[in-house]
Amino acid sequence: MSYSQPDPPKHQASNYSSASSQDPFNPPALPYEQGANYNPYANPNAPNPGAGGAGVAPPGQAGQYAPYYDNEPEMGGRYEGGGMGRETWASESGWSGNDNANFGGSSDNHGPAGYPSRASTPTYTESKDGHRPREPYPAWTQEANIPLSKEEIEDVLIDLANKFGFQKDSCRNIYDFLMIQLDSRASRMSPNQALLTLHADYIGGEHANYRKWYFAAQLDLDDAIGAAQNPGLSRVRSVARRGKGSAGKPATAQEKSLDSATSRWRQAMNNMSQYDRLRQVALYLLCWGEAAQVRFMPECLCFIFKCADDYYRSPECQNRMEAVPEGLYLRAVVKPLYRFLRDQGYEVVDGKFLRRERDHDQIIGYDDVNQLFWYPEGIARICLTDKTRLVDLAPAQRFMKFDRIDWNKAFFKTYLEKRSFLHLLINFNRIWVLHISVFWYYTAYNAPSIYAVSGTTAATTPMAWSVTALGGGVSTLIMILATLAEFSYIPTSWNNTSHLTRRLVFLLVILAITVGPTVYIAGWNQTGKVSLILGIVQFFVSIAATFVFGVIPSGRLFGDRVAGKSRKYLANQTFTASYPGLGPRARTASWLLWVAIFGCKFAESYFFLTLSFRDPIKVMVGMKVQNCNDKYFGSALCTNHAAFSLAVMFIMDLTLFFLDTFLWYVIWNTILSIARSFAIGISIWTPWKDIFSRLPKRIYAKVLATADMEVKYKPKVLVSQVWNAIIISMYREHLLSIDHVQRLLYHQVASDQPGKRTLRAPAFFISQGDKKASKLEFFPKGSEAERRISFFAQSLTTAIPEPIPVDAMPTFTVLVPHYSEKILLSLREIIREEDQNTRVTLLEYLKQLHPIEWDNFVKDTKILAEESNVFNTPFGSDEKDDKRADDIPFYTVGFKSAAPEYTLRTRIWASLRAQTLYRTVSGFMNYSKAIKLLYRVENPEVVQLFGGNTDQLERELERMARRKFKFVVSMQRYSKFNKEEHENAEFLLRAYPDLQIAYLDEEPARKDGGESRIFSALVDGHSEILPNGRRRPKFRIELPGNPILGDGKSDNQNHAIVFYRGEYLQLVDANQDNYLEECLKIRNVLGEFEEFQVSSQSPYAQNGHKDFAKHPVAILGAREYIFSENIGILGDIAAGKEQTFGTLAARSLSFIGGKLHYGHPDFLNAIFMNTRGGVSKAQKGLHLNEDIYAGMNAFGRGGRIKHSEYYQCGKGRDLGFGTILNFQTKIGTGMGEQMLSREYYYLGTQLPMDRFLTFYYGHPGFHINNILVMMSVQIFMLALVFLGSLNSSVRVCVYSSSGTILAGQSGCYNLQPVFKWIKRCIISIFIVFWIAFVPLFVQELTERGTGKAIVRLAKHFMSLSPVFEVFSTQIYMHSILNNLTFGGARYIATGRGFATTRISFSILYSRFAGPSIYLGMRTLVLLLYITLAIWIPHLIYFWITVVSLCIAPFLFNPHQFSFTDFIIDYREFLRWMSRGNSRTHANSWVGYCRLSRTRITGFKRKRLGLPSEKLSSDVPRAPWKALLMGEIIGPICLAILMVICYLFVKSFPQDGVTVPGLLRIAIIALGPIVWNMALLIVLFLVSLFLGPCLSGHTNQFGATMAAIAHFGAVVGMVAFFEFLWFLEMWNASHAVLGVIAVIAVQRAIFKILIAVFLSREFKHDETNRAWWTGVWFNRGLGAHVLSQPAREFIVKTIEMGLYSADFLACHLLLFILTPPMLIPYFDRLHATMLFWLAPNQQIRPPIYSFRQRSQRRKIVFKYSVVYVLIQAIVVALIVVPIIFKTVLGWTPSTAPFSGAI
Repeated sequence: MSYSQPDPPKHQASNYSSASSQDPFNPPALPYEQGANYNPYANPNAPNPGAGGAGVAPPGQAGQYAPYYDNEPEMGGRYEGGGMGRETWASESGWSGNDNANFGGSSDNHGPAGYPSRASTPTYTESKDGHRPREPYPAWTQEANIPLSKEEIEDVLIDLANKFGFQKDSCRNIYDFLMIQLDSRASRMSPNQALLTLHADYIGGEHANYRKWYFAAQLDLDDAIGAAQNPGLSRVRSVARRGKGSAGKPATAQEKSLDSATSRWRQAMNNMSQYDRLRQVALYLLCWGEAAQVRFMPECLCFIFKCADDYYRSPECQNRMEAVPEGLYLRAVVKPLYRFLRDQGYEVVDGKFLRRERDHDQIIGYDDVNQLFWYPEGIARICLTDKTRLVDLAPAQRFMKFDRIDWNKAFFKTYLEKRSFLHLLINFNRIWVLHISVFWYYTAYNAPSIYAVSGTTAATTPMAWSVTALGGGVSTLIMILATLAEFSYIPTSWNNTSHLTRRLVFLLVILAITVGPTVYIAGWNQTGKVSLILGIVQFFVSIAATFVFGVIPSGRLFGDRVAGKSRKYLANQTFTASYPGLGPRARTASWLLWVAIFGCKFAESYFFLTLSFRDPIKVMVGMKVQNCNDKYFGSALCTNHAAFSLAVMFIMDLTLFFLDTFLWYVIWNTILSIARSFAIGISIWTPWKDIFSRLPKRIYAKVLATADMEVKYKPKVLVSQVWNAIIISMYREHLLSIDHVQRLLYHQVASDQPGKRTLRAPAFFISQGDKKASKLEFFPKGSEAERRISFFAQSLTTAIPEPIPVDAMPTFTVLVPHYSEKILLSLREIIREEDQNTRVTLLEYLKQLHPIEWDNFVKDTKILAEESNVFNTPFGSDEKDDKRADDIPFYTVGFKSAAPEYTLRTRIWASLRAQTLYRTVSGFMNYSKAIKLLYRVENPEVVQLFGGNTDQLERELERMARRKFKFVVSMQRYSKFNKEEHENAEFLLRAYPDLQIAYLDEEPARKDGGESRIFSALVDGHSEILPNGRRRPKFRIELPGNPILGDGKSDNQNHAIVFYRGEYLQLVDANQDNYLEECLKIRNVLGEFEEFQVSSQSPYAQNGHKDFAKHPVAILGAREYIFSENIGILGDIAAGKEQTFGTLAARSLSFIGGKLHYGHPDFLNAIFMNTRGGVSKAQKGLHLNEDIYAGMNAFGRGGRIKHSEYYQCGKGRDLGFGTILNFQTKIGTGMGEQMLSREYYYLGTQLPMDRFLTFYYGHPGFHINNILVMMSVQIFMLALVFLGSLNSSVRVCVYSSSGTILAGQSGCYNLQPVFKWIKRCIISIFIVFWIAFVPLFVQELTERGTGKAIVRLAKHFMSLSPVFEVFSTQIYMHSILNNLTFGGARYIATGRGFATTRISFSILYSRFAGPSIYLGMRTLVLLLYITLAIWIPHLIYFWITVVSLCIAPFLFNPHQFSFTDFIIDYREFLRWMSRGNSRTHANSWVGYCRLSRTRITGFKRKRLGLPSEKLSSDVPRAPWKALLMGEIIGPICLAILMVICYLFVKSFPQDGVTVPGLLRIAIIALGPIVWNMALLIVLFLVSLFLGPCLSGHTNQFGATMAAIAHFGAVVGMVAFFEFLWFLEMWNASHAVLGVIAVIAVQRAIFKILIAVFLSREFKHDETNRAWWTGVWFNRGLGAHVLSQPAREFIVKTIEMGLYSADFLACHLLLFILTPPMLIPYFDRLHATMLFWLAPNQQIRPPIYSFRQRSQRRKIVFKYSVVYVLIQAIVVALIVVPIIFKTVLGWTPSTAPFSGAI
């Protein structure tokens, strides 16, 4: 029976939004607002014409929807064309209407008849030759003995849609999804087994998340006992007691036990029919397909599915006739949950969503919501609006009540991600115990003079035992503090604080045992025998305690949360601690590695660190400095100065003790990794005789599925096809010239036998052994082609999984999230400079980077042009033109005629060498080519079948590629693209019609004030193009709201994830690349998941389940080749980092089970990951590095993570200084967020020791090590300042050359051991820094040989990469500490362009002053004092380090040292310092100053609509706790320490006069501030009276006032400095120490003023301009106009101090940068260093017009004078006093002002 066809609607341009009743995407409005009592599920008394789908359309939806509900049993005419019964999803997914003349248009009227189907698998029908249309799912056909036909499966889905109200498009999508999964599995096992294993993976198998959750949440008890007796909390306690009443069967204790429950479960699963299994999988997938954000909460999804499944099986559901309205599931189930999640982070203000000012500990995030469903107590909290608990209803009735659940009451925080450093204490407590306790043991034993009996230096034996034994007390104390801190992160309302209380009690007892004896021995009895025995026992007990606390995870102490048998901890074990075990070899390697690391570490630290510290302790402990007296503090400072110094030295030694471990980790980890590479055979040093000569055999044996092939042809024939395809693909990418190709191909040549032809292998395979034939004739030297072929050949030497035939391989999908990355470069971007600071066009730059490839490209283009010329000019012209002149346009821009086909070629050539989406798509589309190639090579019969019909053959191959490989790009912004982006996306779709684009489609709200509807839609290159130029989507699924709630990337992946197909996913970023020869290994790579050979047993059979017991592989990592290496030093550093981490470290980590998931080219087991919360996590801020969480999640839930060595993708990295540091800042802040996360808490407190250490040192340890490296520099400087002040003030004993103290030095102080210790420390810090280069060197050594390794390292050092390393370590440290204190992690879009632009001084300064330059400048002053007070040659290393912190940004700035640019830059700098005071300016010093303040003060959240407000985003005020530590206590302590040093130096009398040092510091520190205040008050009054009058005449009044004030501030600061120097009687070292103290005091004052006295900032800068111009009205200040002047006065006081500091600091920096600039040709040398291009290849200077040149010359002349003048004044201020002192001898004879100040 067929249906009449209504006329297709005329589609207008806006056809999505016009809600015509005919439009298939807008069914009539559904009954949303029918009051609370409306129950769409209520059972109408309708006849039931069969459960296979209701025969009646829902009311109001007849007409076009009627055929959809028809349950006609006979589907006969469906495929034969003619009388189509109805278009079903099956036919829709397999039909390509454009090829079939009989296709009469579908009754679903998707536009005019015969448009190409919306299939993800369009197939071609050969109607003229009488072929039947191809099966869309070839493995799922009647011949294969399938359990259910496609039609039955489809009916199941229709039935479920009618029962639950799923969206129609979602059902169609899930139908295709499910069929492709079944097809993918059925192609390598029987269809029955395919369905069974699928059900086992999703629902019932050993490793199905649903089954794990079912038992963890104790729902087996709920279901077994029955719901009648209120199964709330009580059911958990006493099942047996209540069991008697239920269903007549007594519940025994055995029923409670888990084992019997699991076997009952298995039996139930085994007894299920295949139909039911399929229905369950389909229901789960339908729930998942529309779940949107709920997909991030896997156990919540399990709960929804369970309720739905219980409801479906109830009679109430089965007897129901009428279909429920479409979209009901979305509205009733998903939307309330989505709204709850959204409202946690956002609030609506004036119809706009505004981010709430909440930090993570106040947001109930995805994980908190999800964990509610882990425990029965949690599920019992879910109540309806009428206060009844959901669990009190029978399971079958729960789903009906979902729309009445009050979710706000149910959820609460289950883990508080508070910002605090205590997370480090809890998560990594074992690290602290191992280090601090052992340090105590070592040091206490070697420092007896500290606890000796007074008057002696030796301690008694019991005392020595006992004090050393306090190390146990130290470890117990660390554990107690960690436990107390843990209380503050875990809500006490939950069932997990009992074990904490128990642990605390035990720990307090142990503390008493480990500390008590010391109290007794020290206080009462230091010598007796009892004391000795007590001390020894105490020592061994302490060692045991330290060992236990250092090795056993805190989660398993005193009540095991990880492996305990109690059901209470089952959820915790299941979801956070199901770590997959390691094999015996790997586990042994893991333990041996850590024993080796800590063995070396403890030995080296003892002999190198502890013993060198023994003598300094001995001499410093009793040291009391005599003859000194401070005016206010008397002799207290002097006597204790040595003790102060010793305390700082202790901290220094402890820091080095931590750093040592990382050093040994790097060394041993590198050794393990290299050993692994030899074992796998991936190293260049492996005995791999002739890898090229064996390559053909290896291709045949490893890449082709030889086991299943009928050998009809010689292997040589097959290999030649594969090899030639690889070579030709390289030729097409212009990597090889035509000559190279000829030498590399297999050629057909005439054989000896007449009439036969034979294949000749390329000489390349043979030439390896032959020394004479060098590689040069095959590839260009050092080219990309050589690298790729070498890696391909090398990778095939390793052991790799066997491939299976193409038609049996699993289907997989590549998923690329795309936001606004470049799709294709436009012509304008390629051949025009970026701005006036860029010296080179992109094309020029690329031509210099890839000269050979450009050459090949031009040759190719010329051939093309000549061919088209031959066609266009029929008679060849006779004159021979001058060919070379003719070719100039080709060599400059790559085309001669501006026809689009030529310009497009150049655009593509450039796009494939920059980091564009086009490069990624064209690279990964090689999978399709590879599958076609393999299919053709392995199935010669296919070629014979089609004879000479190449079109048909190509279609058959296409079909196979399309069936096995899908490519989805998730283009979040696709519907909002501008014209150019849209054209580029269209170009992609036309070039690759099988590319699928998922995007967000928005429909405006139907009524004002309503929310717009957002859809997740999918198009591909086969989709019909509508009149408005857009394409008609194949699927369009409504979402509950805007899906982008987090940082974007993970939400983007999540909305598109429903469109993936098959069993595996490869996650790829939009800056990657892939190659044909790598794609050929895809079957081997997928084989790593160990699912090719599946047991034929049922996973539910009595014994069958044992075959499925192994932990599944969840993630497979792959290598990355950084294609931006060799593009200058910065690109190479970034590449080197990735190589060592992505290859060297990943290799060893994956072997010993410590690898997580780092995004990029990793393959995922899609079913495993998607049933466990998706491929990434998405809470805003917290999950900034979204992909690593997926790894931790998979690891904690029992997934194995592997790493493949033989497969690699290309990857781009950032190339400019700023962008690399942006990337590092993102990684650093992301790491800060990870420290707060619950995943770190679970891993840190539950992992066994060796796995924990692997996790720690592989991930957070690296960053903590960076923090400690930079801290060690600071602490060491502090120690040296103390020791320097000691050294410069007292007489130090002089030693003879034999090492004895010379006689006659009474009253001298023995500091020689201390100086030795200083040298040791500097060497330690030096080694710790340089160890960073070892892995890269070794990696290069093993993979590319000694020569290349040495060259690369030498290039790095000559390009000053150590300077960059120091700087980037500081950036890491700053970003982590900043994040843990203030938060504010956000996704930084990392620039992926080429760094050829010179950035101006002011921009670089404002970007890096906060993170690094200020610190560097302060340290520089400290270092100056240290050098004056205590010179040793080792300090030179510190000078290099500290200067690096200041000048690195400028050192790596292109053309920083070109003279003209430098001076013009100086002009820009002076303008930057002075603008923004009359008119708003986006880039000014005042703006920079405000912005750096707002981190503390935050912004007012006022919407006053001023234009300057757009310059800033919302920043909340920093919390008090953070301010107290970081901004108030810290600076005050530092200031006190510096002042103590100064006071110590000043307490020695000069000419009999003791100077009041404190008073002097107070005058010099507060003087400039008071002077600034006075100046400001005067200027304020002037501007208030004159401003309003003069502002009308000139707009420079404000700027003038500001200039006067700023000039005054600088003069004041300088004057006070000179005054200080005068007071110090021109003594340089004392003056510098005074300056150090003054800087510290002023910094503390400013920080306190900002933190305590400043309210939030306005978003605009009106108040600043009001202050200088005196015009306070019309500023939009509202009621604040009275309080603002007072606030602005404080602000201006701070700003004046900071201005003068910045002004002097910048001039000092410029002074350091000046000398190189004066060296001729230094700019050339610098560019060679940065870009690694020889001077002759270098970038030409920009060409200016005559006018520009003369203008620049004027500017340079004028500002050179200004620059020299200012620098001369600054230098004079320092030089003149020195001349006074040394040359003229004008030093005051007595203390100035007779010592009063």
